[in-house]
Amino acid sequence: MISILIPTYNYDISNLLIEIHKQASKANIKFEIICFDDKSTKYTVENNTTIDSLTYAKIIISEDNVGRTDARQKLCNESIYNWLLFLDADVMPKDDFFFQNYAEQIKSENDAIYGGITYVKKKPKNEFILRWKYGRTCEDVPAKIRNLKPYQVITSGCFLIRKAIFIKINSKINTNRYGLDNYFASLLKQNKVNVLHINNEVYHLGIENSITYLKKSEDCILTLLWLLNNDKIRENNNKLLSVFSSFKKLKLNYLMSAMYKLFSTHMSKNLVGSNPNIYLLQFYKLSYICYKDLN
Repeated sequence: MISILIPTYNYDISNLLIEIHKQASKANIKFEIICFDDKSTKYTVENNTTIDSLTYAKIIISEDNVGRTDARQKLCNESIYNWLLFLDADVMPKDDFFFQNYAEQIKSENDAIYGGITYVKKKPKNEFILRWKYGRTCEDVPAKIRNLKPYQVITSGCFLIRKAIFIKINSKINTNRYGLDNYFASLLKQNKVNVLHINNEVYHLGIENSITYLKKSEDCILTLLWLLNNDKIRENNNKLLSVFSSFKKLKLNYLMSAMYKLFSTHMSKNLVGSNPNIYLLQFYKLSYICYKDLN
């Protein structure tokens, strides 16, 4: 028995709803679909109309914009089954056996199962290249590789988790910041949750333009620093924090901070351009975290 939970904000989830309902209906298992509309101003009619047409689906309309962490908790509270399948609004199953593959996992001893993220091969328009290129290079990782370090490659756009485990983990997150997926992953590790990665990807379709993505990357780094400084995450739980910690011990963080101050404008120009360098993005992130830590 699986509760399929989808938080959404200003996104048309009609196609996702139709596809996941079709797949779940074919599987020999009880299910429900619950959506949480986080006070959207767009696509409300389309989403509500689709929900009304589906047998085992309903939607919760929020009077306030609460953010993804609270939205997921409210979805969990409304769910009736012991397994929760969380889907971001902007994903789409890669194949017809997506739900069945997850359904087979509820018989295992694992507590959280991550299917992975993938991206379409066709290049998007130039203003979306950075997010697409980063996703294909750094996030589209086979399960065999992800399972080597199961807590480091956690992408929350699609995962199956025991309800009791989710309540235990999510209840520890009492802040509303961008980039808390790293904290969720750290808590999974701290609580020794059995995590399994499988090859059961969803396409990430709703990619941001490069300017927005670069800004979100900076916001995520600020969250990482806050988590680190408040003893909520350890350096070895995150690749960027691990490198940052090494640089700090060697006093190289001062050099990296100066590099950011001198060259951030030039780096940004490349990253939001038509041919961004992903290695430069990693350098940008490292120099930015060093700069913000010292300033």
